[in-house]
Amino acid sequence: MNSNQSLLSGGQLVVASLRAHGVEMAFSVAGESYLEVLDALYDVPEIRLVTCRQEGGAAFMAEAYGKLTGQPGVLLVTRGPGACNASIGVHTAFQDSTPMVVLVGQVARHQIDREAFQEVDFRQMFAPLAKWVTQIDIAERIPELLNQAFQVAISGRPGPVVVALPEDMLRDTAATAIVGPYRAVRAHPGAADLAELRRLLGAAERPLMLVGGSGWSDAAAADIARFAQANDLPVCCSFRRQDIVDNRLGCFVGDLGTGAAPSLVARFKSADLVLAIGARIGEITSQSYTLMGIPDPGKVLIHVHQAAEELGRVFRPDLAIQSGMPEFAAAAAALEPISAPRWRDWRGAARAEYEAGLVPTPLQPAPALDLGQIMGWLRERLPDDAIVTSDAGNFSGWPNRFLQYRRPGRQLGPTSGAMGYGVPAAVAAKLVHPGRIVVGFCGDGGFLMTGQELATALGEGAAPIILLFNNAMYGTIRMHQERRFPGRVVGTTLKNPDFAALAAAYGAFGATVSRTEEFAPAFEAAIAARRAAIIELRMDPEVITTRTTLSALRRHAEAAQA
Repeated sequence: MNSNQSLLSGGQLVVASLRAHGVEMAFSVAGESYLEVLDALYDVPEIRLVTCRQEGGAAFMAEAYGKLTGQPGVLLVTRGPGACNASIGVHTAFQDSTPMVVLVGQVARHQIDREAFQEVDFRQMFAPLAKWVTQIDIAERIPELLNQAFQVAISGRPGPVVVALPEDMLRDTAATAIVGPYRAVRAHPGAADLAELRRLLGAAERPLMLVGGSGWSDAAAADIARFAQANDLPVCCSFRRQDIVDNRLGCFVGDLGTGAAPSLVARFKSADLVLAIGARIGEITSQSYTLMGIPDPGKVLIHVHQAAEELGRVFRPDLAIQSGMPEFAAAAAALEPISAPRWRDWRGAARAEYEAGLVPTPLQPAPALDLGQIMGWLRERLPDDAIVTSDAGNFSGWPNRFLQYRRPGRQLGPTSGAMGYGVPAAVAAKLVHPGRIVVGFCGDGGFLMTGQELATALGEGAAPIILLFNNAMYGTIRMHQERRFPGRVVGTTLKNPDFAALAAAYGAFGATVSRTEEFAPAFEAAIAARRAAIIELRMDPEVITTRTTLSALRRHAEAAQA
């Protein structure tokens, strides 16, 4: 604990607390409601303040920072419109279990409850979106409440904490101790639970391990992979958590995201034991809650999670273990392996199905731009430490299905399904790891929600490569339209700019790719440019998913309705 009894303003106390908690980077859009905090940051250059172009983009950057580092991403926004713009990133952090501390400027205390300029009751607004929401009305309490904010954000199931800062409070002065840094609080698995886990596993015929959630360090990922390999367990992952277990290992058998392989879905249903570690087993991962019965799963379920309230929330486990991921993974890796596991062929067959899925599905007629081939090339080209970020949309099926993820490389994507995530996340990732290749995947719809953060990348000297899938539509919604209302297209068609020209206007590298053979040279040129880059992939709109076309979907829907 460090102490400082000097008389400081509220703004200085906020920044001193951030410094005490080891904050190295924060993301912001400036606002007059927290000028004292901005001024105090002027004197603390060791905290890098990244100036963003819109609070939604800034919030996604802070969320991606939290995912990538395991430390709370720090976001500073102004009251009213600023907080409303930021709420999408706060919701993403909540659903993705990502630690985040959001500092929001607020109207002066004597103006509260008068509907003052840009006034919002943040306790009500953020109540369903954050782990905790508070307002600091007394400057003396800033160190205390910011310490609590960091502790809540990082402990148990991580998530976002929102702290409102009335602007007049930030001008008050106080002499108070500065405390820090925070210390994450995580549960450890008990010896009896570990023994029962091993007993249940030893009795299984067709076990399947599901990994997911947040809180995985590189060491924890290595430990859980050792456990899986030692016991010859097939391992799948939850939605957008493919970087936990190295996909090249023989134990990895695929992901349960959108567009999950039918063979993996069938295998999960036929498993007689599921060991779920870290995953909440939410709607997407559970394929709309169809993989197991509710509340009785219909099979042995061992569920390990950081938060006690998630254990038994939907599916009742035979064994529930509350534990942090590093703590459980280390304990599992130390267990004596099951001798001569009877499921070796079961695991081998599952792996073979996964490897077969890496081969692109032939489409007729063959498109000029074969995205499956492009992803296969990228799979071989990207180094082990590459970071891949992904927006929400049907385009994400290509990197999800065909790329292979591993540590220390990472996959960053919104399990909340929030569009606009890909570009800001890629900018944040490149700021955290400037020496690594960072590739951001986004659709034309998502790019034009937060693509202006390309200006942030150029301003900060960050050089992510953005692969922009352009099919001139909101593809996911169009897919659902064709399934339910075939041929009745409304509200999903887009008119787009020249994205390569737009990149050039920002000062970034830009290229347009319409044919498969054009991609590799464009990608290498983007690497060589050493600045932010956009490679526009002009898709055939017919190619709606990795496995089918719009016309095929429409024909199937029309036949079903006939």
